[in-house]
Amino acid sequence: MPRRRLPKYALALPAWLWLIAFFIVPVAVVFWYSFGYKPGLFGSHANDVLSFDRYIEVLTPTFFKTFLNTLQIGVAGTLLCFLIGAPVAYWMALKAPAHLKGLLIALVLVPFWTNFLIRTIGWMIVLSPEGWVSQAFQALGFNPVSILYTRPAVLLGVVYNYLPLMILPLYVAFDRVGVVLREASKDLGASPLRTFTRVTFPLARPGIIVGVLLVYIPLMGDYITATVLGGAKGNMVGQMLASQFQTAQNWALGSAMAIMLILITVGSIAVMGGLIVLGTMPIRRRNRVRLQEVSV
Repeated sequence: MPRRRLPKYALALPAWLWLIAFFIVPVAVVFWYSFGYKPGLFGSHANDVLSFDRYIEVLTPTFFKTFLNTLQIGVAGTLLCFLIGAPVAYWMALKAPAHLKGLLIALVLVPFWTNFLIRTIGWMIVLSPEGWVSQAFQALGFNPVSILYTRPAVLLGVVYNYLPLMILPLYVAFDRVGVVLREASKDLGASPLRTFTRVTFPLARPGIIVGVLLVYIPLMGDYITATVLGGAKGNMVGQMLASQFQTAQNWALGSAMAIMLILITVGSIAVMGGLIVLGTMPIRRRNRVRLQEVSV
């Protein structure tokens, strides 16, 4: 009897089922709720009358300011994670002794062994006016320093919480470049800087993109760090979302905020990607011209 073979897409079915059940369906429900309204004092949502009124509420100046603040913290936090994480990942992958790489990866993963909220509260204790940072400044003869409930405190918290998500993809990307191509570039007369810009960085670009996305997307929806370390000065969209669903019980307005946050996140990623493509276009064109000259 002929053997029956499963279709090629069968192995991907569990992943697609998981994606549909835990991403597409919840987002569709939130999208549906965003066209509803809050039915009275004790109701949470109703969709018997559909409208765009909740989106109009979201686009008011108060909410727009919070969305802008979230975008600024998201971009700044992601950029800081990259500037700090890239040298660390490069050193771990290409400079650190081979027998220490496993230990270094474990040290990067150690923060994930502790609850996200507990790690953030730890920074709240450190940055408080009675914390050791303020005490160190007082010991040096300065006035007490209160970093808590400021935007720098929020940026410090998000960088600490999301930095491993940047280091690990960059480490894998740099490690895959290997030593052979870098040594070949040096043998052909390229300086270390030219080797990095022309060989290491282009080959590691997919890992850089993954690291940026892994940090930027969850950071945009983070509300724990902003609530614990930022207070009123670190207000982000995630805090408003949580308050609408938990405190105000206005699921329709909270859903509209969630959809707007998704659109802003996706739109900002598209804009940044477009700017990167436009910025690198002259370099790629110059490289193409040089390759044509060499072939001729």
